[in-house]
Amino acid sequence: MKNAFFMGHGLGNDYIAVDPKDLDFGLTPANIRAVCERNWGVGSDGILALAPSKKADFGVRIYNPDGSEAEKSGNGLRIFGRYLYATRRTRKRHFSVETVGGLVSMELHLDKNDDPSSATVEMGGATFDPKALPCSLKTKELVQKSIKVGGHNLLFTGVSVGNPHCVIFKEKGEEWRREELLELGPQLENHRIFPRRINVQLAVPVGPRAIYILIWERGAGETQASGSSSCAAAAAAVRLGLVKSPVTVKAPGGTLNIAIDDDYELTMKGPVAEVARGTFSPSFVRSLH
Repeated sequence: MKNAFFMGHGLGNDYIAVDPKDLDFGLTPANIRAVCERNWGVGSDGILALAPSKKADFGVRIYNPDGSEAEKSGNGLRIFGRYLYATRRTRKRHFSVETVGGLVSMELHLDKNDDPSSATVEMGGATFDPKALPCSLKTKELVQKSIKVGGHNLLFTGVSVGNPHCVIFKEKGEEWRREELLELGPQLENHRIFPRRINVQLAVPVGPRAIYILIWERGAGETQASGSSSCAAAAAAVRLGLVKSPVTVKAPGGTLNIAIDDDYELTMKGPVAEVARGTFSPSFVRSLH
């Protein structure tokens, strides 16, 4: 179908999935911003674009609502898997996907209606190497390193799970307020030590195998949930000895389950929902650049 789109969400983190070959417009930064704009466009936390791949069964390009490109998205990958199955691009329940941030494998879990209402994704490995984020600090590992933002002296753990993350913990029994996320998130995202910007998680352990996080996504801002953020925060919590794997990661949008092995290879499991299928109207397409 010409100019067709599929929309889904993972715990409130919503994406539009498209096949660029079906579109009468290019996925330029300006057009991505127009589509994702919630008052003037369809509205979403990003776009998932089907892409060719020589390394995997499918490829995907992931775009943030500000028009920039993300390397990887855990919620986005679950939505992409449901899109592939729902639009009959595959009837397999196990397949591989190539992202800019690396290869992942996925298993869809079908419900009684034959809908893939949840998915397990092998997300690859986590690393604390500053070169992987990148981060300009001269250190072997980004574990509990000092950072100053807006008059606050904080300790952060830097994690790459194919895309970059800055995780800051409070002690068990304390809590992060949304106002703190809105203050610290944009400052940390654009901090000078992160030359390609960064995703931010404000985290606190809430049990021996559970953490709670607030999320500020690079290029998107505050989000209700994030698969890659959950993976990064869980990996950091295990690295710091705050929790043990598997880790239940709770966010405002809901809960994901993250398993971390001894080599910090990550497996994410969580729900995914379809919201709508439709087409961009001719007049909207004509308004694009």
